[in-house]
Amino acid sequence: MSRLRTPMLCFVMLFAFAPLRAAEGDADAARLSQRLQAIEADSRTNTFAAYERLQARQAIDALAAARSRQRDAALQIAERRVEIAEIAAGTEATRREIDRLDRERSELLVESSRQEAERARQEAERLRVQAQIQAEEAQRLRLAAEEESLARQDAELVLDDVAGDQANKLRAARQREAELARREAELMSGEGQATPPKPKPKQKP
Repeated sequence: MSRLRTPMLCFVMLFAFAPLRAAEGDADAARLSQRLQAIEADSRTNTFAAYERLQARQAIDALAAARSRQRDAALQIAERRVEIAEIAAGTEATRREIDRLDRERSELLVESSRQEAERARQEAERLRVQAQIQAEEAQRLRLAAEEESLARQDAELVLDDVAGDQANKLRAARQREAELARREAELMSGEGQATPPKPKPKQKP
């Protein structure tokens, strides 16, 4: 009679703990489903690891349908699948964020290079305008110097002409003065040697 009671007791205990094990399996399935839903609800990760999430969902469904003897193994598989889905989605999200940051950095570098090139172009244009202004000023000064030189040459020629005229006039005046002196000397010497005038003859009555 005691031998009969032992199998019956085990059978009764098995059926007594079966609902508890099923409840634990449902709780684990619900917990893992929440973790999987967290991946799908996050906008950073919900577009990644689609295959891994599908495998995790299938493992959770298998856990929920597993018998008590298979529940521990199904739970381990489901937890592992959910963990793989979380890691894969996070890794893809991180990689995508790195790619975005790299693109943003490249864009910033391109924009910085463009701005630097624009600043260099503006500086080159400023220097070109400055050089042009300096060249125009140098040309103006050169022309002014040339005009001044020509004016000075003209003035020197005029002075030379005036000096030449004055010199000619002075020579002419000296020549006239010498000629007058000569004539005066001749007159003076001629008057000393002149014969007295003859008397006029008397008229007959």
